[in-house]
Amino acid sequence: MHRLLVALLAALDAVLAAAGGIAVVLAPLALLWVAGLGGNPDWSALWPATAAIWHLGHLVPLAVTLPDTYLAATGIDPSLASFTLSLAPLAFAAFTALFAARSGVRAAEAGAGITGWLSGSLVFAAIASVVALTGNAALVASETWLAILLPSLLFFVPSLLGAVVGAWRVGDDGPIDALRGQLARLPGAWGSVPPLALRGLALTTLGLVGAGGVVVVAGLIARSTQVIGIYQASNADAIGATVIALCQLMYLPTLVLWAVAFIAGPGFTVGTDTAVTPAATQVGALPGIPVLGAIPDTTSPWLLLLVLLPVGIGALTGWILRSRMPLTTDPEPVGPRLVLAIVVAALTGGVGALIAVASTGAIGPGRLAHTGPEPGPLALALGLEVLVGLAILLLSPRFGPTAADEVTPRLQDEARDEVPAFSFSPRAHAPFDRDEHATGPAPTVSAPGTGIAHDVWPSSYRAPGETDPAGELSDDEVRARIRAAWAKPDDDGSAGRG
Repeated sequence: MHRLLVALLAALDAVLAAAGGIAVVLAPLALLWVAGLGGNPDWSALWPATAAIWHLGHLVPLAVTLPDTYLAATGIDPSLASFTLSLAPLAFAAFTALFAARSGVRAAEAGAGITGWLSGSLVFAAIASVVALTGNAALVASETWLAILLPSLLFFVPSLLGAVVGAWRVGDDGPIDALRGQLARLPGAWGSVPPLALRGLALTTLGLVGAGGVVVVAGLIARSTQVIGIYQASNADAIGATVIALCQLMYLPTLVLWAVAFIAGPGFTVGTDTAVTPAATQVGALPGIPVLGAIPDTTSPWLLLLVLLPVGIGALTGWILRSRMPLTTDPEPVGPRLVLAIVVAALTGGVGALIAVASTGAIGPGRLAHTGPEPGPLALALGLEVLVGLAILLLSPRFGPTAADEVTPRLQDEARDEVPAFSFSPRAHAPFDRDEHATGPAPTVSAPGTGIAHDVWPSSYRAPGETDPAGELSDDEVRARIRAAWAKPDDDGSAGRG
């Protein structure tokens, strides 16, 4: 595909990624402005509110300043009038990252990965700059450089990774193919270690996120009574309940990452001096957010078994990676497998640190200034747990087929193809014992009909309609017919059977 066309398509992907995230915020807010604020809404505040939510969803901290009239109406301490809101609703970031990765893969498969990556990244950065420069307001503001940098990075990095993955799949006649050539020249199984390490990272990340999602659903089901009770206590009308539900839906990926930290062991916090772990829970008073009702008040020793989930994910990943390692007739080397296990575990620990950074932030003033997991403990726990599972499968002896086992059936198939369609095993040669069989001399061509003893033929031969009324021939008649058959000459004058 022509590079200009690839650049235009990548730019269109960037526009759609930005516009889709903004539209998801703008459309409900516009309905809220119309239905909830009466007949004279302040439309000038609609765009700053939309930009603030979009920025928060892309990890941009917001500085919130409550007006004096609101403080007087609610009785909030004026010292709490200004605070930072930084816990991101990661649904926006996930949407942008997935769209960017898809754009990078498509550009690379079209043969212009670098062109598409640069085009899409520049267009998205331009859109982020426009939103940052026009979206600040007196009540909710953000640092302009962060409002440009962080959303741009959320498109820039996944798009680059997608371009690399796409180029690895189809080739690029450039650095990716050169890298593959260098890896192919590595001795033994070392050349397969880098691609398998990245595959293992993808498998462990996907498994951990899936396990976190299952834990969130299980928590909501188990504590549905508390969640519904908080909804009822809020006394929200239909519009308010809808807004609360949409906000919680945007925070669903954040809750999944909290669940990953929970099953790993270190857990997370919901404010200062709080802890939610499988071993113990100490939360105190929580904000009146219904979904937080899924957080358990107390823990059970059985919850400690959740730590086995990362170990199982590591074991499953090790089994998949082991099956993709090259077979060899020699004893399988331990070095590549050991390095692969350590690298995948280290990369998974790095992903755990990123999970903690992305899902940590402030949701209000005072004790709510810190929520989420800690990066260091989560990275260490995930790395060690996944390493245990990987080591079980990667470092254990291989019980499946080896290279020699695959060669043997192939040689057997080739030998089978050379065997005739009808083949019989040769019989052992044994001399004819005249005394034992008493059949006389063996028949020869020169003396046809001889050597037929009377004891080798049946005493009777049933043939209805023959001489004997009962349909039986005498032994003499049978022998006579056989001699006549042996003595009858063929057409060429030689004797043979008739």
